[in-house]
Amino acid sequence: MTTAPTVPATTVRSWQPPTGILPRGTLVVLPGRGEHGGTYERFGRRLAADGYVVHALDTAPEHTAREVLTKAAAAAGEHPAPPLVLVGSDTGALQALHTATVTDAPFTTAGLILAGTAPTADGPAPATGSAADDHDSDWEAELAARTACPTHRKKITDDREFVRGRLFGPVPAHLLPDTRPDLPALVLHGEADPISPLEQARGLAEQLPHATLGVLHEGVHDVLNDATHRTTAATIVLWLERLRADRETIPILTLETGAHPAHS
Repeated sequence: MTTAPTVPATTVRSWQPPTGILPRGTLVVLPGRGEHGGTYERFGRRLAADGYVVHALDTAPEHTAREVLTKAAAAAGEHPAPPLVLVGSDTGALQALHTATVTDAPFTTAGLILAGTAPTADGPAPATGSAADDHDSDWEAELAARTACPTHRKKITDDREFVRGRLFGPVPAHLLPDTRPDLPALVLHGEADPISPLEQARGLAEQLPHATLGVLHEGVHDVLNDATHRTTAATIVLWLERLRADRETIPILTLETGAHPAHS
């Protein structure tokens, strides 16, 4: 089995645009339950190839908005390439919402990408195997809930830093209160997410003042690392380019199918 080396909790994984390409913006990634910054290596490389600087933090769900802000500021540096966007998955999405409301932040957050937002209300617990000590069944259930991508399944299965089982644990209480920052937001959610209901994501998008909702058909919880990760990454790039052009994210290009235009 291939394993990843253990690294300190303060490690930041960063990916830079290719040599000669001026950065088009800065993304700070906040991982979800059980994850760490290295979980988003594929995402970081892909977005960096399109000209964006990507920093993936090793934040944990227990970190407060102030702690997340301190780590994000240290990773981004004194002069991050604008626009700076917080990208959060699972509890990281909730942390992004709370962090964006801190009034004395050392940087300006231009937008939010909220992927597979963790549930903020109790619901039925996912099935995790036929017996409490059936670790293999538990892990298979978690993999099925997280991603349908075989490459990502292997990556996190072989990863010693990845903490199994946390996805089925409670969301920290400090992340549960509603917060609705007045920022452009891209809300991405799997249609078949067994952890967070799609209707929660719809409700969140409706309550945010400048939100776009993207539904990944047949997608499960970890939409940034699911089988449709290429489509998801392309959608993010399109949204970022719109954000760079206009804070209201007015479409740059309109695709027309018959008489029904589709915006990008």
